[in-house]
Parts: sequence; C-alpha cells; structure tokens
Amino acid sequence: MTTYEALMFVHLATVLPAVVLGALQFILKKGGPIHRKIGWVYMIFMMITAILTLFMKAKVGSTLFNHFGWIHLFSILTIWTVPTAIIAVRKGNIKSHKRKMILLYVGAIVIAGAFTLMPGRYLHSVLFN
Repeated sequence: MTTYEALMFVHLATVLPAVVLGALQFILKKGGPIHRKIGWVYMIFMMITAILTLFMKAKVGSTLFNHFGWIHLFSILTIWTVPTAIIAVRKGNIKSHKRKMILLYVGAIVIAGAFTLMPGRYLHSVLFN
C-alpha cells in the first residue's frame, strides 16, 4: 500500500462518518446536548480530514508546488470554517454559526465529494474500475 493509499483510507475513515453526522445535524433539534455532542465529533472529523488532505498530492489538474490542486481549497475552507463557526456560536451568533455549518457541509462534503468521484481521481478508480 502506498502512502497516498494509506492517507486516502484514513481520509475516508474520517470523512464518511462526517457525512452522516453532518446530515444528522440538519435533521435533529438544534442547540441541545445531543446537537452539541454530535457537532463536536463532526467538527473534529472535519478538521482531521481537512488537515490530512493537505498531505495528499493533487493528481488531477494543475498544481501549486507540484502538490496542491484546486481541491485543496476545500481543505482551507474547512480549516477556516470550523474554528470560526465555534467562535460564532460561543458569542451567541447563531445565524453566523448556521451559515458557516451549511457552507461547510455543502462545500467540503457535497461539492468536494462530487469532485473526488470524477474520472481521473483515485476514489473514482477504486469505486468504478
């Protein structure tokens, strides 16, 4: 197993539960202890997966420093959004927290996830070849 493959499997082990937990957060009652506990686990998984992906070389499209591709912008989005969403909710700015959480899920899970399934990407070859 290559280093990239190992990183990919760890990435999947953190992002797949985040997909489910993030979706649950949209459905469950907001603000209660369950929401907060699931939210913390979700945020931790998202930060781990975002930091982890920075070590994964982009294999499709142009790169910066022969490593970072456009998809890494979603990692930066996550690394910025998670702490600012926590700060927002701690300050009582629920509207900002909600907006950031929607942005995080749609951007870093839905859109980035769609890009990872495109032809030429590693996950596409694993799932469809």
